[in-house]
Amino acid sequence: MAEFALDPAIIYLNHAAVAPWPQTTVAAVEAFARENGTQGSQNYPHWLAKESALRERMAELINAPAADDIALLKSTSEGLSFIAYGLPWQAGDNIVSIAQEFPSNRIVWQSLQSQGVEVRLLDLAGSQQPEADLLALCDSRTRLLSVSSIQYASGRRLQLEPLGDYCQAKGIVFVVDAIQSLGAVPFDAQSCQADVVVADGHKWMLGPEGLALFYCRPSLREALKLNEFGWHMVEAVGDFDQTDWQPAESARRFECGSPNMLGVHALHSSLSLLLNLGMDEVAAAIQRLTDFTIKQVDACGYQLITPRERKMRGGIVTFIVPDRDNQLLYQALMDQGVMCAYRGGGIRFSPHFYNTEEQIGAAFDQLKALL
Repeated sequence: MAEFALDPAIIYLNHAAVAPWPQTTVAAVEAFARENGTQGSQNYPHWLAKESALRERMAELINAPAADDIALLKSTSEGLSFIAYGLPWQAGDNIVSIAQEFPSNRIVWQSLQSQGVEVRLLDLAGSQQPEADLLALCDSRTRLLSVSSIQYASGRRLQLEPLGDYCQAKGIVFVVDAIQSLGAVPFDAQSCQADVVVADGHKWMLGPEGLALFYCRPSLREALKLNEFGWHMVEAVGDFDQTDWQPAESARRFECGSPNMLGVHALHSSLSLLLNLGMDEVAAAIQRLTDFTIKQVDACGYQLITPRERKMRGGIVTFIVPDRDNQLLYQALMDQGVMCAYRGGGIRFSPHFYNTEEQIGAAFDQLKALL
């Protein structure tokens, strides 16, 4: 696809890690750099308009009620930390999550154990019905349920709606790490009744590292204790002489300092590409490619780790080559220009909408040549 100008020697199947930028994003960053280098911040009001436009696009991406519900943070870890250390905890409270979560969505909750908070982790490997099993771990002292919408290693996709329904009925805060969903599959924060949605922009959203989407339900954000303060998180932002200040009513209250304007321009460009194409079309293309990838896994006689059923997966396909050191095979593939990952004891391919079956077939040919 002309929008991507990757080195022909590279087969890029690693969008679940760090994605390459589309050419429109490269151009947007170059233009921003030239403007800054020749005019400085003369056009800063236009930069602020771009920042506002990015919030609008993020709200569109997750079907948030309003752009004011979106904060622009540095990372998923930062957003989860705002929740963990914004809620009041009591000894005996518990948090329910999954044992195989990425460390960002595990360490932050375990850090609360010093306050007497119990962390209950479901072993996903032994669960046939993880949604029901997660809810079975909840009780009257459960304060928060936190899951990844799609697991980073296995690619297992959860059905979020029953989790959200239960949490709303029981007054449990429902947190979704959507980093492996946003930009790959449609996502509806209102339909799944998430209280919090957080995701870095550098994976399926095709943006830079250092900028993340953070959605927080208005009723929850007003109840969270703030732990970071600065000029940018106040309601009367720009009034530097004020001495009597209040936190912003919007989600900007979580943005204590200067915005990442370079990242804003980059992520706005990448998200606009995806949303202009349409997330249904993007997801359908990814599904066709993951279907093809699974067929290749089967044809080669490898062990599939990712669920076969379409509704139980997104853009990740993880598999194991039997009787081989899969970590060494992964490294050999990387050395040959097949960008992939070693996760969950297997090799993880994560194609995006612009990849082709020919590229995936060539990646498997290179893998077979290593055996």
